[in-house]
Amino acid sequence: QVQLVESRGGLVQVGGSLRLSCAASGSGFAFNFMGWYRQAPGKQRELVATIISGGSTNYADSVQGRFTISRDNAKNAVLLQMNSLKPEDTAVYYCVLNTYLQTYWGQGTQVTVSS
Repeated sequence: QVQLVESRGGLVQVGGSLRLSCAASGSGFAFNFMGWYRQAPGKQRELVATIISGGSTNYADSVQGRFTISRDNAKNAVLLQMNSLKPEDTAVYYCVLNTYLQTYWGQGTQVTVSS
């Protein structure tokens, strides 16, 4: 019923910025939270940031102060603004939507931070 389409990631230099977006298909569904996970080579998938229906946000300690998550309610989209990027931010980033009854995942997009 619901599909998530992520924007392309990219290659960025250390200290640079990148914005990811994820748009959900369908309409009229209630969401519990939306967010982003990432998985680096040889690592487990980890939470990056979430935003709940009431607007509160949560961030991993490793990205606190550098990343900002936000929503575009009209477009059923979630955005992740990534600033001051570090090589350790290199990973495949997955958006996620939870509608109370089911969790949906995006296809994943590669973010590579050089140097």
